[in-house]
Amino acid sequence: MRHGKKFNHLGRTASHRAAMLSNMASSLIIHKRIVTTVAKAKALRVYVEPIITRSKEATTHNYRTAFSYLQDKVAVTELFTVVGGKVSNRPGGYTRILKTGNRAGDNAEMAMIELVDFNEFFQGFNEDKKKSTTRRSRRGGSSTTKAAAPKAEVAEAVVVAPVVEDAVVEEVIAEEVVAETVTEVAAPVEEVAAEETAADETPEAPAAEEGSEEETK
Repeated sequence: MRHGKKFNHLGRTASHRAAMLSNMASSLIIHKRIVTTVAKAKALRVYVEPIITRSKEATTHNYRTAFSYLQDKVAVTELFTVVGGKVSNRPGGYTRILKTGNRAGDNAEMAMIELVDFNEFFQGFNEDKKKSTTRRSRRGGSSTTKAAAPKAEVAEAVVVAPVVEDAVVEEVIAEEVVAETVTEVAAPVEEVAAEETAADETPEAPAAEEGSEEETK
């Protein structure tokens, strides 16, 4: 009885199914992508991803466990030398399934299964998308405000500086006007004082002449 056994048997016995998935997993690790049916691709993903996880740590136990599933020395070497380094920072999801349409003979649904980290086209696409998303992001408003604050201070300084200069210029002009006014007022006063001084110093000649005329008479 198969109570609770919901996985796809793929129309094969257990030994036949295990051998087929082992060969497909080895081919996927060596060639990085293979084309198969969608049902087999989904079964292969469940089979191969735990093996790829073991490649992150190159221990003797992990080597032997991977070889027990793959039964291929070339695939095991490729797994631990090349694939393990690529997926070291990825927490799962090592494969991608892309549907390619139906097969001509039996109309079976076909797909391509590949290792995510070995597709250069999608890597470049994702990087460009991340860059564009970062440029269009509206987050970080506080940083924008902080960056704008110094500009506002500079603008205020620029506005205040001419006002201060104008005030200084006005004070200087006022002082010059006061000085000119004092000079203009002081000039007539000095002239009047000079005339009075000259008048005081002149002798009274006409009075002497009158006295002499009276004596002669």
